[in-house]
Order: sequence, then C-alpha cells, then structure tokens
Amino acid sequence: MKFICPKCSFALSLNDNGSALCKNGHCYDKSKEGYYNLLLSNTASHGDNREMVVARRNFLDTGAYLPLARRVSELVRDNVDTHSSILDAGCGEGYYTDIIERALTESNKECEVFGFDISKEAVRIAAKKNHNLSLAVASAYHMPFADAAFEVVINLFSPLALEETVRVLKPHGKFIMAIPAEEHLYGLKSAIYDTPYKNTVSDPELKGLTLLSSEKISYTLELASSEQICSLFMMTPYAYRTKKEDAERIRRLESLKTQVEFIVFTYEKD
Repeated sequence: MKFICPKCSFALSLNDNGSALCKNGHCYDKSKEGYYNLLLSNTASHGDNREMVVARRNFLDTGAYLPLARRVSELVRDNVDTHSSILDAGCGEGYYTDIIERALTESNKECEVFGFDISKEAVRIAAKKNHNLSLAVASAYHMPFADAAFEVVINLFSPLALEETVRVLKPHGKFIMAIPAEEHLYGLKSAIYDTPYKNTVSDPELKGLTLLSSEKISYTLELASSEQICSLFMMTPYAYRTKKEDAERIRRLESLKTQVEFIVFTYEKD
C-alpha cells in the first residue's frame, strides 16, 4: 500500500479487516466500494456533486473523448516498465484511469494504478468501475503519498498542485497533463453565449519539470440528442457560470456540432 496517513504522514498498512492503519494508530476504513477517505476535512461535500459526476460519466461513456484516453494510455505505456506505479491526480469518476489500467494490463505491464479525487461521489463511481484501481478521496494540495512514489503522474483537466505533483514523482519521472486548447467546445459556447470566447492557453513551462513534448488532438464532435448535449454542458464549468436563461438554450437543442481540441504535454522531473 502506497498511501500515507494524511494526519501524520507515516505509511499506512492493511490490517486483517482491510482498514488502513499507521503506527500512530490513525485508522481509515475501506468503503464497501473499495476506496479510502483520506481527506482532512469534516465538511460533508467537496468537489463535483452527484449530478455533475453522473453527467460526466454518461457523456464520456459515449466514447466522445476516447481519442484522448487512448493517446494518454499510449504515453503512459511507453513511459513505464513492468511494476511501475502510476497516479491519476484528480481522477474524477475514473474514466481515463480505467482505460489506462486496462491498456497496461493488455500490454502485460503489471503496474499499480492509483487515483484520487476530492469528490467522494466521483471516487465511489470510479471504485465500482474497476476493482484493480487503488483509490482514495483526497486533496491535490495534500496528496496522501510519500515523496518520489510514482514513475508517472497524470493530470487531465484537474487543478494542478505543482509542488505536490513534483514531490510525489520519482527522479526523472514523467508528468502527463492534458488541457483544453483554444477551440475546445467552441460550438457549445456559441450555442450558449451571444459573444463566445476562445480558451486561453497558458505558458506550458512548469517549475521543477522539463517539457519533453506537446501535441494537439483535434476533431469535430456531433451530438444527436438533447440528453448528450445536456450531459456535456453539465460536466463543464459553464454549468456553474451560465445564467438560467442562457442554459435554457442548451436544453432546447436536439443536435450540436462542436470542435474538440486538447493539448497533451509530457514532462520529466528535473
């Protein structure tokens, strides 16, 4: 077990009933779905709520973002040896994490794949999806892992806690990150807003990491049902920011054509 205690940072080990225990006696029960809650907060709800998580699961399960998932899986596979450890930081409902783990297994690479997210609803779904994943509810700004624990860390559209990411990477470990490119979902934004805007792509330089490569994945997505369009809308930040009358435009749509555009960066730890 690679998890560490979020309270004292000592290693966690499993006891006979499957709970995780550190030498200071802090104990974390394993949920019935198979994950641990290692979030240092008593607040009941964090991160995406169930409605957003289910919308993202329903949309991603259509295969709309499968080209990205496959490419990230290839990059992970090409950058690990057998018995490597991989972390999906901000794994959400586990769509990409699941595909990566299965791709590694098919390649006969017996790697451990870990994931965490601040949303308990998301991690619960991820744990049900693939029992081979090691999952926890946790914060990106307080990752429950020791220094230099992973050969590869992945971040796909999640908040980037750079210092923690660098900390948990092994020397010369790889960091794979995907972000929206300028034209990403421009058709969706055009359907919502009178004056849509393109995404701003920030400087890819990251302290403690050397950029090895970047590549753009771009294609046109056609959605043929109101249900798919609403699921896409609900999984984006626009669901939080859009006025009620503008959101109604989306709910009335029965078809949508939009550009999908990602940039995938691969870094190496200095």
